[in-house]
Amino acid sequence: MLFVRHASTPGMRAACFPAADEDADAASLARATAMAPAVAGAVAWTAPSAAARQTVAAIGLEARVSAAIAEADCGRWCGLPYEQVAREEPDAVAKWLTDPQAAPHGGESLAAHAGRVAGWLESVRGDRDIVAVCDTGAIRAALGHALGLDPPHSSRFDLAPLSVTELTVTRGGWRVAHVNRKVLF
Repeated sequence: MLFVRHASTPGMRAACFPAADEDADAASLARATAMAPAVAGAVAWTAPSAAARQTVAAIGLEARVSAAIAEADCGRWCGLPYEQVAREEPDAVAKWLTDPQAAPHGGESLAAHAGRVAGWLESVRGDRDIVAVCDTGAIRAALGHALGLDPPHSSRFDLAPLSVTELTVTRGGWRVAHVNRKVLF
């Protein structure tokens, strides 16, 4: 299973919490087209966000949309700069990042998000040649599931826009083939 982090957005470059309706930028989408030969014929899934759907289209795949691989719902923090939220609500941010059950922003806890992604990952476990286009949180949750990591530990993976992460199925679970591999354009 190949995960592709969707193309860059203005909010990503401005270090903002993800907003599901934000479009990917044109230059990043143009670079995404180079991925087409590597994933031709794959069964594609996409998160429902605008940037993920635009990325999968730029790659040239028709994808099934799955809310299960959407980014965690950041509630009232959606679209706001991380720095602003950390300055205005430092205790809430610290609690959300260290307590997987906490959702002080009125959105989704990291534990709920991880459970949602893990459920989807197990539901497609027997399928072959899958490409999932989504944002970093869903990929981190999949890595956490594969490695038995809780959300605070799986959040330590750095994932660049349009990078690929691959998981393979084993008898006992999942194996990580590579993380954050950048496709040369």
